Amino acid sequence: MLVGDVDQLPSVGPGQVLADIIASDAVPVMRLTEIFRQAAESRIIVNAHRINQGLMPDLTRAEGGDFHFVDAADPEDGVRKVLTIVRERILKRFGFDPIRDIQVLCPMNRGGLGARSLNIELQKALNPPGDIRIERFGWTFCPGDKVMQVENDYDKDVYNGDLGTVAAIDIEEGELVADFEGRKVSYGFGELDELVHAYATTIQKSQGSEYPAVVIPPTTQHYLMLQRNLVYTGVTRGKRLVVLIGQRKALAIAVKGAQARRRWSKLREWLTARYPATIALN
Repeated sequence: MLVGDVDQLPSVGPGQVLADIIASDAVPVMRLTEIFRQAAESRIIVNAHRINQGLMPDLTRAEGGDFHFVDAADPEDGVRKVLTIVRERILKRFGFDPIRDIQVLCPMNRGGLGARSLNIELQKALNPPGDIRIERFGWTFCPGDKVMQVENDYDKDVYNGDLGTVAAIDIEEGELVADFEGRKVSYGFGELDELVHAYATTIQKSQGSEYPAVVIPPTTQHYLMLQRNLVYTGVTRGKRLVVLIGQRKALAIAVKGAQARRRWSKLREWLTARYPATIALN
């Protein structure tokens, strides 16, 4: 049995295995489409379904709700509002820890509201560099920093996408220790290309993960990446709170526009030719 969400972003690598299997009609398929009463109370779930159907999410203000939209006139205004909301407003209103509980998810790495730039600004706001620091591979690492492993390291038993915090830095020994959910992993300074700051990351990198709260900055600056499945994937990463900070026009482009470009694959054709069509389960 395969269980998955075919409407999320496709894999980073080639192919679209789940989508091709479903489209081939070679196996029975069951789709879960009904929103039950308890789930219907969550605007995250309701709006995720609306986005997936090509409809704009409900952006009306709802006091105490779990889905919010904050207008930002331009990227500079967006950066200011992201910093204020992550550092102060979510903590004050919902009690989520800015480093541990909140994840900023960006459409792409580049740009003022991209993951790279926001990581620099969020580090200054949430964990300003002190005397103990190490600069390597374009990052300044300090104790308390939120970091992400960006490649599989089987010797260390840490994998691409794992989130942790910098627990200690020993300048004399040339070693950084990161804490991954209570498990300490040591890195020589020459190995720090395996880590990046993770106050912000891309939506693509967040696939397969969930966070108590997510903040997403959709702007026309990210025009090339504004696709429905990107926004849908980002929104569904939030378990208890989703905040969009950006431009309604950008959100509309993503939600109402065409889906991602076609991926060329032979899997569907092979399955259709080899197996007779089956009846989808309802």
